[in-house]
Amino acid sequence: MSRSSAEYRQEYGLVAVAALSYTCLMFVWFSLPAYLPVIIDDLGLSSTQAGMLAGAVPLTYIPLALFSGIAVDRIGPGRSLAVGVVIYGLAQVGRSVAPGFPSLLAATLLLGVGATAITFGLPKLVGVLFPPAKTGRPSAIYLVGASAGSALVFAVGRPVLGPWLGGWRALFFWSGVVSVAYGLGWLLVARRARIDARMADDDSFSLESVVADLRLVLSHRELQLVVVVGTMYLLLNHGLQGWLPTVLESRGLSPGLAGQATSLLIGAYVVGVLTVPELADRFEARRPALMGCGTVAFLGLLGVIVGDTGALVVVGIVVTGLGVGGVSPLVRAIPPDLEGIGARLTGTAVGFIFAVGEIGGFFGPMLIGVFHDATGSFVPGLAMLAGGALVVVLAGGGLQRRAE
Repeated sequence: MSRSSAEYRQEYGLVAVAALSYTCLMFVWFSLPAYLPVIIDDLGLSSTQAGMLAGAVPLTYIPLALFSGIAVDRIGPGRSLAVGVVIYGLAQVGRSVAPGFPSLLAATLLLGVGATAITFGLPKLVGVLFPPAKTGRPSAIYLVGASAGSALVFAVGRPVLGPWLGGWRALFFWSGVVSVAYGLGWLLVARRARIDARMADDDSFSLESVVADLRLVLSHRELQLVVVVGTMYLLLNHGLQGWLPTVLESRGLSPGLAGQATSLLIGAYVVGVLTVPELADRFEARRPALMGCGTVAFLGLLGVIVGDTGALVVVGIVVTGLGVGGVSPLVRAIPPDLEGIGARLTGTAVGFIFAVGEIGGFFGPMLIGVFHDATGSFVPGLAMLAGGALVVVLAGGGLQRRAE
């Protein structure tokens, strides 16, 4: 007999506490985009260098994601999350004292190493604690935690905490310290709850075991389409969040208003995260939901492109956030429900998605900067993001056809 949602109270509580690892990560990660115009001036960066910094964390996923996912599947989500948080917290402290572009880039890449453990550890945690049919809601919980971190850094970190602490370097330092403290606290919670002990004990780091899992995951046809969706999702998410404040400031908005507009994007993203998986699971329509979210994101980006600083750009930001937010939990919730993947290989499967997908996460922000250097306009970069939304529609259609 299956358990009702009310009978998973402890599991939901653990996911809620673990979601703070994503909150801290996104605050730390997006503290750089929030302060990007200031950092560009302080360190004398070009738009291309700024784009490389904005895309540096996604860049680390490309070589590390698959192996990080394999490690999470074998080590367990409890310890993996703790290690990841401590790494990115220390990296943020390193960014606070970086004297120039090379050292800031190196610390940001280290931040990305820790981030991989969070990205794959949380889906693994949900896969361990919940059956496949019930992964939508807990996935939404930790994604809301992630969005809270992004929103806080733009709405509070940049306009309030940064000036109060003394600037971007002080904000970076103290957010890193808080993250390290949380990581150590989470390790105690995970050990007390015996999270890693709940995993099946048939996985090892033997070469034969790893190769067998990789062969299954890499050749899975439906998962390959999810990888395409994930690539475009990350292109959209990192590209827009990384550059939207700068785009709006270039149109004449003050830094405070540009940050608030970015918080509006994140707020709409949260609404998408909360509503889309619930509706998709209720009507058993995860694949059509992907197609709908891609269409919504495309229409929203058109509004951002042509809206300047008026009401249309506000509508475009909200609509884009809803669409991209809806894609986010679906990319993570679909793999555990795929035949041959399940909870056992969730970390490896999500690692595969992000190993390839973060190519989009890196090139999204970087190409926006390159296009701006080449043309003096942000329109080509935003048009590229709109094209990515259409690819989500096509890939979602492919998944739907395979399911029929």
